[in-house]
Amino acid sequence: MARAIYQRNQKVWVESVGAWAVIEKIVPIWAKGFDEPVKVTYDVGLGREFAAHELKPEQDSDREALTEDGARWRLLRAHNKWQTDQETRGHPFPGTYPVVVTDPNDWGGWRVPGAEYDRDPHKIEFQARLIANAPRLLSLARQLVRVVDDSHGAAPPELAEIADDVLKLERYLLEIPAAEGRDDEDAVTAA
Repeated sequence: MARAIYQRNQKVWVESVGAWAVIEKIVPIWAKGFDEPVKVTYDVGLGREFAAHELKPEQDSDREALTEDGARWRLLRAHNKWQTDQETRGHPFPGTYPVVVTDPNDWGGWRVPGAEYDRDPHKIEFQARLIANAPRLLSLARQLVRVVDDSHGAAPPELAEIADDVLKLERYLLEIPAAEGRDDEDAVTAA
C-alpha cells in the first residue's frame, strides 16, 4: 500500500519541469477491495499530478552537502591499548579495533567501546564496513531512483516501489527530530 511522503503546502523541486512548486493536494488512488490507497500522487498546480519520485523536498541542496564528505568515509584500525595481541588472537585483526573516520582530517566518526568489541568482534567489523560504505550505498540508491525517474513509468512496479522506499528512507535520514518533552517554543529558543 502507498503512503504520502510529502505534505500539503510543502515546497518541492519538480525535476521534470525544472521548477519549484508547492504541493496543493495529495491525491490517493484507491482500488476496490483495498483498505488503503494503492498509489499516491501530488497535485502541485503544474497541469498534471506527479509521483513522489518525481519530486524532491526543498532541503535537497542541503542533502547533497550533508553527504558530499561521505565519499571520503574510510575504515581505519586503531591499536588496542588495553589488551595484548595474545589476549585478542581470536579477533579478526588481533591487537586492533575498527574506527570509521568521516572527516577529511582523520578525526570524527564512529568508534566502538572495547568491551562491546570483545563481545562480538565479527559483528562489529561488519558494522564498521557497513558504516564506512553507507555513502556509497546511498549513492547507489539515488542512482536507482534516477533510473526509475528516467524510465517514465516503464520501470517494473517492484523497482518503482523500491525507488519510493529509497526516497522515504532518505527523507527520514534528513529529518531533524524534535526534542522530546519540550514545547515548540523551547525547541526554537534552544536552537
